[in-house]
Amino acid sequence: MKKPLQKFYDNPEIIHSPRGRMLRIMSEYLGPQDIFRKNKIQDTVVFFGSARTQPRHLVEQAIQKAKAAGNPVAKLEQLERDLKMSRYYENARELAYKMTNWSKKLKQGRRRFIVSTGGGPGIMEAANRGAAEAKGLSIGLNISLPFEQSGNPYISRELEMEFHYFFMRKYWFVYLAKALIAFPGGFGTFDELFETLTLIQTKKTSKSMPVVLFGKTFWDKVVDLEALADFGTIDHEDLSLLYQTDSVDDAFEYLTKQLTELYLEEKPQGD
Repeated sequence: MKKPLQKFYDNPEIIHSPRGRMLRIMSEYLGPQDIFRKNKIQDTVVFFGSARTQPRHLVEQAIQKAKAAGNPVAKLEQLERDLKMSRYYENARELAYKMTNWSKKLKQGRRRFIVSTGGGPGIMEAANRGAAEAKGLSIGLNISLPFEQSGNPYISRELEMEFHYFFMRKYWFVYLAKALIAFPGGFGTFDELFETLTLIQTKKTSKSMPVVLFGKTFWDKVVDLEALADFGTIDHEDLSLLYQTDSVDDAFEYLTKQLTELYLEEKPQGD
């Protein structure tokens, strides 16, 4: 019997070749779209931040082991720094817990303001963990990288995805986002934050999106936003696109107030 010919759309040689790039890009659009529709998710609250930030108890254990082993001072200083940064892991975990508890009480026939992260360790894990502890759903938009583990254990299994293309991953971050919280992070956090701010500033995204910078000491030291305005490279009004805080309760109050006003309250009809 003659062997059936392989269909072109099922040919790995084509799919994984440079010629198949458009098919791969389309799959990273259609695949997530299908998952979100099946789960009735139309909006999210996105958490960005460093993949390197660890839970407090793990850093404390590492410090105890280092002292017992007589590690050099430099190692202990690094761990003490990590201990200070661990507060942001706990803050992200608590804020995601509070946001998830709040969103679960909204009765609108669909799932609202679901926590969404990049799916990795650090701040991403903390936010997914907080949502899981509130017995809510959370999204993990993983990216395949040669380093940094992807896919933390707290993501809702039906909402865990793996991307190859950064720009498709960022599309799904922004397309569903109704709010963004940026915790201290590195190049990836800056990339995602400033691309989102550019879209808001240039009105390439027409929706209103509150943006919270969590950790005033960090953000004030690494990004002098006031200087950008003073030099005229942005308008002073652009600074209002960001809300800075060091408090979980303050961030929660600001976000829920903004989301309620923007997306939950009925707007009066025009004449």
